[in-house]
Amino acid sequence: MADFDTDAVFGADYLHFYAPAFTQERNRSEVEEIVRLLDIQPSMTVLDAPCGHGRISTELAVLGAAVTGVDLIERFLAAARETAAVRGVEVDYRHGDLRALPVDGPFDAVLCWFTSFGYFGDEDNRRVLREFHRVLRPGGRLLIETLHHDGFVRGFVAAPFASVDRVGEDLMIDESRFDSHTGCIETDRTVVRGGKVRTSHHSVRLLTIPEWRAWLTEAGFRDARFCGREGTELSVDSRRVVVTASR
Repeated sequence: MADFDTDAVFGADYLHFYAPAFTQERNRSEVEEIVRLLDIQPSMTVLDAPCGHGRISTELAVLGAAVTGVDLIERFLAAARETAAVRGVEVDYRHGDLRALPVDGPFDAVLCWFTSFGYFGDEDNRRVLREFHRVLRPGGRLLIETLHHDGFVRGFVAAPFASVDRVGEDLMIDESRFDSHTGCIETDRTVVRGGKVRTSHHSVRLLTIPEWRAWLTEAGFRDARFCGREGTELSVDSRRVVVTASR
């Protein structure tokens, strides 16, 4: 799989359609969950990668964590810096690629939240995990939250996946299929905005739990654990998975 088109997937359209869903209440609720999962205490060092427009990083900084955020999208970083300034907190935002993180740490925790893992080919996805391991201190914790392979496939068979997001007269339509040979969700996106139509394609690799265990072990992690959101037991019906592991 070739590198995905970052501007098509995470360009100006992304925040236009998704920002209304990222309410302050939702952000704080998700940060509370992250704090519980990682046992984050004030002054702990946390890497948020990718950090997007800083909705999680900012809230962690408000709680007293020393946060570094890395993202490939300059537009997101600019928005993140502006939000941090408005909230009166400091976050060290860096431009960079997850496959070659522009930081060395060591961090107490590394966070990869909201289906932000799996956009590359398998070797590069493994490289991301090795980079997460590299920048963690011994005993540091990794947290990844994404779509659960089994739950997605089970739901997909019952009802093929399509979504429509609307903001005013603007539409973003995602039509997805699951490729059982590659383990990837293949999504064709059509954006109708401002009288113009844009199309793009992107893939997201969904790992099975055995694959997660193998990849994490290969990257040097130990004590891998898996659950659903809010600590629920993971099952074939769980649509999302929370992955934690230690360095």
